[in-house]
Amino acid sequence: MTVRTAWAACPRGTPVMLMRDRLDVVFADEDFAHLYPADGRPGFSPGQLALVSVLQFAENLSDRAAADAVRTRIDWKYGLGLELDDPGFDYSLLSEFRARLAEGDRADQLLQLMLDRLVAAGLLKGRGRQRTDATHVLAAVRRLSRLELVGESVRAALEEIAAADPAWLVPLIDPAWAKRYGRKVEIGKVPGGKAAVRERAEEFGRDGQKLLSAVWAADAPLRLRMLRQVEILRRVWIHQYHWDREGHLRWREGTALPPASLRFDSPYDTDAHYCVKRDVEWSGYRVHLTESCDQDLPHLVVHVATTIAPVQDGQMTDKIHNDLATRLLAPAEHIVDTAYLSPAQIERAQRVHGITLLGPILADNSRQAKAGTGFDKSAFIIDWDNEQAICPRGATSASWTELHLSGHTYLQARFAGRDCRPCPDRARCTSSATRSRSVAVLPRLLHDIQTRNRLDQQTEQWQRRYAIRAGVEATLSQNVRAHGLRRARYRGLSRTHVQHVLTAMACNISRLADWYATTPSVRRAPRFRTLCDTAGFASA
Repeated sequence: MTVRTAWAACPRGTPVMLMRDRLDVVFADEDFAHLYPADGRPGFSPGQLALVSVLQFAENLSDRAAADAVRTRIDWKYGLGLELDDPGFDYSLLSEFRARLAEGDRADQLLQLMLDRLVAAGLLKGRGRQRTDATHVLAAVRRLSRLELVGESVRAALEEIAAADPAWLVPLIDPAWAKRYGRKVEIGKVPGGKAAVRERAEEFGRDGQKLLSAVWAADAPLRLRMLRQVEILRRVWIHQYHWDREGHLRWREGTALPPASLRFDSPYDTDAHYCVKRDVEWSGYRVHLTESCDQDLPHLVVHVATTIAPVQDGQMTDKIHNDLATRLLAPAEHIVDTAYLSPAQIERAQRVHGITLLGPILADNSRQAKAGTGFDKSAFIIDWDNEQAICPRGATSASWTELHLSGHTYLQARFAGRDCRPCPDRARCTSSATRSRSVAVLPRLLHDIQTRNRLDQQTEQWQRRYAIRAGVEATLSQNVRAHGLRRARYRGLSRTHVQHVLTAMACNISRLADWYATTPSVRRAPRFRTLCDTAGFASA
């Protein structure tokens, strides 16, 4: 009855119906046996809950709306294999199911189940072409200034203690606290400039220190120290304050602050961190999506990685390759932008996984290279066997030393002053009035990779080959606009990762539906262009 009614109501089918017909049962209950106790049976099929979760993100629905769709929408019943009179389930089951997925790597296992079905159906393969990019994700909490952060941290701790042991808290309360922390802390512009901000911050600091001292007093109940917001308050005070030599609590400023990857932006989501990338600043996370891009197959998301915002793209390249290799989905060619690759990563990808990492190597940013008129590194001949560098005027370097900078190893060749000082091309080589020229290069293997890639990426053939990377921008845009990727729905890194995995799976469902659609959409040509073509005018 469900089948007949669904096709009568939707003769062309819907994405859910097409997915059901092509892949049959995407998730089986046996796939989720490890999520539930062995001595009982879940009240609702976990395989169906998994599919509902994916469909929920495909249409960007709330839990209530998704549960309603299961009860009322014929195509969803068709996709889930339910009878027309099936009453569905309570929406709270979706939250409980996501909580189970947030433990360990269960969300990634859910994605792997879908990918296994797609490989079996011939819609996905390893050793093809893949591309990766990242975008920012806003945390599901209010963005706070540093001043609001410390005030809200005190308020959150007071709220938690008031619920846990109100009798202990009452004698500690200062009369001013009722007004200061009785409601959400919102602070606009503080009159008086930096001095007034510092004074207000140190007022919060004294209140928080009073509370922390009382909690850690010998006669205080031990359970209060274990409260989550009390521990967050303690760590926020370490990040934001310090003791001066006179024993006064002072507000940290400038370089005295810890890096953004360590300090909190909100007491309600300690995994959300501040970051700036070019002209975008945000507090939250960063998500990396890797998709297949083989010409004869649908483009499907095969890997999802969620990190705190300050983690840079290049730190994820090796993890992405390792995860894909474990899933037997490692590509033969991986297309990325500059942030994801370096000569060392190109070498490792080829040596460990047989992956050709394709992307533009960072250009030489030295003064001479930027000017285009001086002697940059490429003008020097490196004699690796004799561990020497030869300058354009024929002088040989006097020393060869190993340097370690920012986690990378360089070999530095320095020329003698007697060769550099009288050189007629000194102005083109160095801007120093007294010091001689030095050249730092990567070890030989990495130097050759760097040199070769910098030359290749200037060719038209390389640029045509790399042009396919732009398609991943459309994938990010689709997930942001259609599936709500830009804003985190939940708090915490693990739950946010579950959202990103379900979003990626929803994207795959949408693309499979487009792939299977028998009637592709036809875009009507603009009337003016049609008129120009009819009249014989050339149109670009």
